[in-house]
Amino acid sequence: MTLVSLAKSRMQHMRSHGWEDFLAKLTLFCNKHDIQVPLWEDIYEPNRRSRRYYEVQTNDDRYRREAYLGVIDQTIQELDNRFDEVNTELLICMSGLNPLNSFASYDALKVMRLAEFYPMDISSTDLIRLEFQLTNFIDDMRQDDRFRNASNIGELSIMLVATKKHVLYDLVYLLIKLILILPVATVSVERVFSAMNLVKNKLRTTMSDDHLNDCLVTFIERDVFMEVSEDDIVDAFMAMQKRRVT
Repeated sequence: MTLVSLAKSRMQHMRSHGWEDFLAKLTLFCNKHDIQVPLWEDIYEPNRRSRRYYEVQTNDDRYRREAYLGVIDQTIQELDNRFDEVNTELLICMSGLNPLNSFASYDALKVMRLAEFYPMDISSTDLIRLEFQLTNFIDDMRQDDRFRNASNIGELSIMLVATKKHVLYDLVYLLIKLILILPVATVSVERVFSAMNLVKNKLRTTMSDDHLNDCLVTFIERDVFMEVSEDDIVDAFMAMQKRRVT
């Protein structure tokens, strides 16, 4: 997360002070390969495209404001969307259960804060019980030789089940499971939004929510539906109600 913050600050520095250096490198490259460098105050001339698709603007506006600054702004926006304050804190708190180097990154406060992100799974009463479990959990893990070779949270969860300690530290194990399914849940949500852009296009803006859900399920899980035979689909459709044509 420190590297992400560093990337954000460097992108912001490039946006504010990087154009001159970038332009110097670009000009050097163009001169080396006999590419004509446009005059920045001239009107932008689209390459092999009609001018009616572009607004009247200077080369400086086109290449600096739209291309250079536009790409940097999109990159910064993408970083902000993926690593906002909540996501950043969540990822930092997840590192508190990393078993690498005998739980060198362990932090009980981070783990407790992580549990607060899941109020539907861990109640206020469970938070009190989790605090007591963590006191014994870290001492037990560091003294048990079977956990010394665990290098990530996935291996830690396997070892907890193998040693039956997932029953003893049930809340800690629940947090570990929530951490492990988080990437899968995030990818699943992104798949749904990507599919929605394809399924609900301009010609289908009036479809109902039920119809949209059905289309999304069949589109997202198309690998499963490809295994269903067409005869079964026809039989199920015909069994819904009587049809005029058999």
